[in-house]
Amino acid sequence: MPTVHIKRKWLASTAALIALAAASQVSAQEGGATGTAPVAAESTEVVVVGIRGSVARAVKLKRDATTVQDSISALELGMFPDDNVADSLSHITGVSISRTAGGEGQKVSVRGLGPEYTLSTFNGRILATDGEGRDFAYDVLPSDVISGADVIKGAEASLTEGAIGGLINLRSASPFDKRGQHGILRLEGDRNQMSELDGKKLSGVYSNTFADDKIGVLFGLVLEERDDRTDQAGNDGGWTRNPVPDTDWYGNAWGGNIDPNGNGELDPDEYGLIAPGQFRVGSILEQKKRSAFTAKVEWRPNDNFRLVVDGLTTKLDSPQVGYQQSFYPLFAPDRWSNMVIKDGIVTSFDMDNPDPEMRLNPELLNQTSYRVVETDLFGANATWNVSDTLTLTGDLYRSTSSRHSGGQDSYVVLRMNQPNTAHIELTGAYVPNVIVNFDDGRDLASGLANGDFTDADFNTHYFSLEGDNIDDEINGASFAGKWVADKSWFESLQFGVTYTDRRKSRDLINNSLTGGADYYSGDYAINVSDLGGNVISHSFALPNFMSEVAGNFPRTFLSFDVPAYEQALAAYDGHLRPGGEPYTYADAAPVWNPLQSYRVGEKTWAGFVQANLSGERWSGNVGLRVVQTQTTAQAWDAKILDIIENGAFNYTAVYADPTSITQDSEYTYLLPSANLNYRITETLRLRLGAARTMARPSVEMLAPTNTTESVSWGEFTQIYGGNADLRPYSADQFDASLEWYFSKNSIFNFAVFHKHIEDQITSSWEPGQDIGVAGHLFNVSRPINGDYAKVSGLEVGLQHFLENGFGVRAQYTRNWSTSFVGDEERPLEGIAPSVYSLGLFYDHGPLSLSLSGDHTDGFVTATNVLGAGYNEQSDPITWVTAHASYKINEHLDITLEGQNLLDEANTYSINGNPLLPQGYYRYGASYKLGMSYRF
Repeated sequence: MPTVHIKRKWLASTAALIALAAASQVSAQEGGATGTAPVAAESTEVVVVGIRGSVARAVKLKRDATTVQDSISALELGMFPDDNVADSLSHITGVSISRTAGGEGQKVSVRGLGPEYTLSTFNGRILATDGEGRDFAYDVLPSDVISGADVIKGAEASLTEGAIGGLINLRSASPFDKRGQHGILRLEGDRNQMSELDGKKLSGVYSNTFADDKIGVLFGLVLEERDDRTDQAGNDGGWTRNPVPDTDWYGNAWGGNIDPNGNGELDPDEYGLIAPGQFRVGSILEQKKRSAFTAKVEWRPNDNFRLVVDGLTTKLDSPQVGYQQSFYPLFAPDRWSNMVIKDGIVTSFDMDNPDPEMRLNPELLNQTSYRVVETDLFGANATWNVSDTLTLTGDLYRSTSSRHSGGQDSYVVLRMNQPNTAHIELTGAYVPNVIVNFDDGRDLASGLANGDFTDADFNTHYFSLEGDNIDDEINGASFAGKWVADKSWFESLQFGVTYTDRRKSRDLINNSLTGGADYYSGDYAINVSDLGGNVISHSFALPNFMSEVAGNFPRTFLSFDVPAYEQALAAYDGHLRPGGEPYTYADAAPVWNPLQSYRVGEKTWAGFVQANLSGERWSGNVGLRVVQTQTTAQAWDAKILDIIENGAFNYTAVYADPTSITQDSEYTYLLPSANLNYRITETLRLRLGAARTMARPSVEMLAPTNTTESVSWGEFTQIYGGNADLRPYSADQFDASLEWYFSKNSIFNFAVFHKHIEDQITSSWEPGQDIGVAGHLFNVSRPINGDYAKVSGLEVGLQHFLENGFGVRAQYTRNWSTSFVGDEERPLEGIAPSVYSLGLFYDHGPLSLSLSGDHTDGFVTATNVLGAGYNEQSDPITWVTAHASYKINEHLDITLEGQNLLDEANTYSINGNPLLPQGYYRYGASYKLGMSYRF
């Protein structure tokens, strides 16, 4: 029945769009030239290319905007200022980005607020996402397919709701931007200085208008292949911290409280003592392939009507293989000796207990990620000038994204089985010193480098196979109008209604729920040499591996191929396990995991009315947007019946059969807004804005999922995904901006903003809870609506070009933020306190040069990870890029680009303490050489 209902809505919407087209033709035939303003609102000044032209268009867009907005425009048809859309956005005031493997920009934050507070649209249409949430991953979208981007920081009733930080609207080019036949073909090659890996890209755009400029077409193509490497280190198992009595921190020392004096008691000087739990070091190798195809057809039979049909399809194929060495020195009684403690942290200790389960047992960790994302967006848009006072617009679109990785990601560990002694020391570097000496005279570092270790030195261990299938589909329709009143200060009235139907599903496929991840570990481990087939193939060293990190730790890898390892395990079927039953690979294979799978549907109606006002020196608008959303969420639950101990820190949970859970919710929000633009002089203007805005919870937070997978390694934690009754973030926000257009294509602006966020979503942490599992207490984490949060900030920006071709762009944003959960004051996660950048340009004659640096201060990424006041934070980073191009003639030019010229790494730590590193990701500097031919 719901399917029929949806189809009727779409048939009605389609019929309305067709009727709009037909009616406009009748009107044109009956009325002839009516004197109405032409539909074409696009500027034809896209004749100035290069950096100067891009800056000029951005300044004009800001000056003409009806609210606080910053923009960036293509250098010319098919050429964006940076190879990555997110990198270009990072030059805009108040914008910061996070990066994925290889250093490519992926997620975007505005005014310090994280990606979950930001909404991304393409030509005003919401983009489907391949992740569990709503935040768009910009690495799936080549920059070649867009002509510009607007970062809208203010709010208007006519704009799509769903953003508190900012609304990012990407724009595609129109064949009528520059009439006639035009095109560009571009070939690029790149090389990374750290990894010594290469890439290549072919892109092209063709545009033409014909039939007396009544029909226009535009086609685009991007084909890219690139090899990336990311050196990484991390603290997967987290840090161990002793309990602190009379507080909410009960400790997370799974093997027992850290006990330097060995008396078996928690002494006062041991309260809150911190030590390493697990750490790893390695490298991610990625073979990235990306393709994109775009098409747009525009029909303009007369000055009063326009019909646009357009489409975008992209595919990102980026499988990753991570070769890592993992160390698990978690404290247990009699496991450590010779401990050294500094400022409440165990910085050094020895591991010399001969018990096989007490020694270090270094591990080979092979972690793979299968990420293939297909994203499509198709739509039709019609605009009709009914008369000189009334314009109607209709839009239909379908946006989809799919990523099917179910069971194809791996986290596979082989564990060394040779007697050894080890020394661990925290030095303030991102990897601790690790010295392992084996009883037979070998040592870990030189043995790996010289190929001294073979299959017989390893046992099978953790064998996790997982991955999710995510499908996101958004169908949208809108109808809007603008009536020009032209009565005194009442300029016009805008009105409209939109309907959005979003359906997102996630199916997790893994082997953790059935205990398959531990099937070959503990007492059931197999010596790798018994598997045959040379599972461990060879040792290898990567060029410049961790060359920026000092310390004494292995820098060579042993390679083993996960598919070949799986085949060897399957071939071992029939051999008897210690309990007498035969090994059966099928018992370890991944299956559908209902506990973390879900179906979420959202149906949203929104209507708005906005009055546009103007006077002699001012303009503005006031409006109201009404939003109603109905949510349906389905997930599954299964109770834990038993927990089986397989060995030290190795457990299997036995679950009851899953049962379906369905939740429904509905909410209605009124979102008023007002904006004022006052022209103090012809070059100086003041903007004021006030609005109520909202941002919906991340999709996965609406599903009543839960997981207790951490039981497998001895951390008894239950993590709830969320529930459908979570309320959206809502905010009362205020903006004031002073803009001085002191020269042509130049601007200096100063802005302040304040946001009072209600129902902000954060995570609770409830240690020591009884969830009905005999003999075990669990830590429980769940997303909750907090009380409120406050965010205030200021922005300063400068953009100026001199007549001699030199130019500068600079921006600075400062944020102050605090959140409150109950009586507890916390930092607001994901908000950078300051972001600033500086760009220098030269664009004159055939030569164009630019140098840009973007800096993001450290910010909190997770609160209370080791108790109150112990927060994980992203450390500061500065990203420097450069671009040079030379125009050989009117058809041909060459370009040279550099990324991450300072060879910066993304790093994470606890409270910025160098003795408590959380993560390290180094991408290296890369250079790209390109050649373009235009006609």
